[in-house]
Parts: sequence; C-alpha cells; structure tokens
Amino acid sequence: MSRLVLAIDTATPAVTAGVVRVDGDRIEVLAEEVTVDARAHAERLTPNVVAAMRAAGTEMNLLDAVVVGCGPGPFTGLRVGMATAASFGHALGIPVRGVCSLDAIAVGTTGNVLVVTDARRREVYWARYRDGARVGGPAVNAAADVPAGADAVAGSPEHAALFDLPRLAPVYPSAAGLVGAVADWEGEPEPLIPLYLRRPDAKPQAVVR
Repeated sequence: MSRLVLAIDTATPAVTAGVVRVDGDRIEVLAEEVTVDARAHAERLTPNVVAAMRAAGTEMNLLDAVVVGCGPGPFTGLRVGMATAASFGHALGIPVRGVCSLDAIAVGTTGNVLVVTDARRREVYWARYRDGARVGGPAVNAAADVPAGADAVAGSPEHAALFDLPRLAPVYPSAAGLVGAVADWEGEPEPLIPLYLRRPDAKPQAVVR
C-alpha cells in the first residue's frame, strides 16, 4: 500500500520537514526542507512544511500519515515539532506516529554504531545500534560516561568528535530516516510521548508560607 507521509523533526538544531512516499519497503523522498538553527524551531517549522509540500507538488489533504521525531531533545524545541505534528494529524484526521530521533539517524547503518546528539550541559543524548536496530539507550550522559563497545559514531559532528571512533555520515534526523524508523504502519499509533530524559531547566518557585 502506497502512503504519502509528512515527516517532521525538531529534536536537534535541524528543523526538518519532508514529504515521503512509502510503498512497502520502498521509501522515496519527494521533497525535504532543513534549516539548521537551534533557536528557530518555532519560526522555521511551518514554512519548511509549506515549502516541502510545494516542492513535492502535493497538498495537505492528500497526506496519509505524519511521522514526528519524539527526541530525545531539549524541551522547547522538541515540543514545537510534536505539537505541530499532532495538530496536522487532528486537522486532517490521519495517524501521527512518533519515533525516536536517534533511531532516525541510525536507519541504514551497519555494524555496532553509537549515535549522539547535543544534550547541552556538557552532555550528550545517545543510543547504540546493531545494524540499525537499537540495543542500548536512549539516555543522557557526559561523553566520558557513555558505555563503550561501538565501532563507529554518527550524529552531531562536534559531539561525535568526542569519541575516538570512525565517523559515519548521518548527522541529523532526515525525512527518509524518520519514515524508515517506523516499525508498524498498520497498527493503532502509540500516544506521542516526548523523550526529554530529564526535567526542564525552568523550575517552579517554592511556595513560602
């Protein structure tokens, strides 16, 4: 069965929107718009979606599903993509499937691969994969505390450089990777659950009695 899918991710500095046709195991990216700016998730996501739809030569009412990266990622950026995906799904009456953003980076890799992205506070979000299947994580740690055992590393270039491992090409979640990370197109979608992995920086003030 052929599906026309909108793919969205804002879990990293890359604001990604793509239109992908899925036909069995075949994934065809019709258009993709990516803006790398950690401070522009809210400003760039909708324009990127509109640009991708226009470049793909299609319309919103023809979409069959939405796929969104659920992190791990910073609170503010992550909720932009997930809220937008949920809004599209509700308005169009189509399923929204969430995937781990690190899984999207790992799609298509072979061997034992570590994927890392920026968690700030001198830490990384990480997960380990064997032939593209996750075998550890996701978690957040200082780079020195990430368990060893990988043969290569992919993900955020400045954080991948912290590991003495060969570097692989995937840097950010792509539209093809997001769609490729979907395990089941037929079942009822699971609820969208953001992978923050830690509490937001902002804390409520203590009540003084």
